[in-house]
Amino acid sequence: MRKTGILFALFSVMCTAFIGCGNDEADVLVMATNAEFPPYEFYSDEEIVGIDVDIARIIAEDMGCELVIEDMAFDSIIDAVESGKADIGMAGITVSEDRLKEVDFSDIYAEASQAVIVKEGSDVTSLADLVGKRVGVQLGTTGDDFSENIEDASVERYNRGYEAIQALDQGKVDAVVIDREFAEVYVSQNGGLAILDESFTDEEYAICVAKGNTKLLEKVNASVQNLKDSGKLREIVDKYINAE
Repeated sequence: MRKTGILFALFSVMCTAFIGCGNDEADVLVMATNAEFPPYEFYSDEEIVGIDVDIARIIAEDMGCELVIEDMAFDSIIDAVESGKADIGMAGITVSEDRLKEVDFSDIYAEASQAVIVKEGSDVTSLADLVGKRVGVQLGTTGDDFSENIEDASVERYNRGYEAIQALDQGKVDAVVIDREFAEVYVSQNGGLAILDESFTDEEYAICVAKGNTKLLEKVNASVQNLKDSGKLREIVDKYINAE
């Protein structure tokens, strides 16, 4: 009985640490992200920073928790939240019907769109020109989902957004469909590329939590609303969007 009691106590401590601040007994909020998506999350001097990080840090502070960030492949984020390896998922994640089957989402905190990147001088000058082309996307993203609807297109999937753009540089694909703000950052820093004026899709970003974790979702929504009401959310976005 004594050994069983000790083992149970150790197991309880381990589970509390594992679950994170989504559990009232823990003091950390674990955020799953893919830190290759500027300006929302990216590395700067070996530290993950960005719009989503600043928002998550304030949410954690409101909850009296320390923010812990876990960097992973984008298509692993939902699984991490669903399985309890992370409390929240933030990486410019678009609310979709398929994702709502796996996780719950907070109130919307940002609106965005998918853009199309091409080489300068490309014969792809409009969305209609994507018919029958080779299109690069990041695995598991909205661009991945919606590119399947391009008539006769060959969709090439990459683990990272910049890998898809490298494939465009190398002539392996004719265009890349990716989040507009990421596209604008990348194109501004690399010559020879252009963004089509037309948006491929319009979408909304939200924070995902495990299905049924209403207590955590309420706390997240309260923080998001405070950020909106106070104007702090606008300040955070402007800090990164307008950065040189």
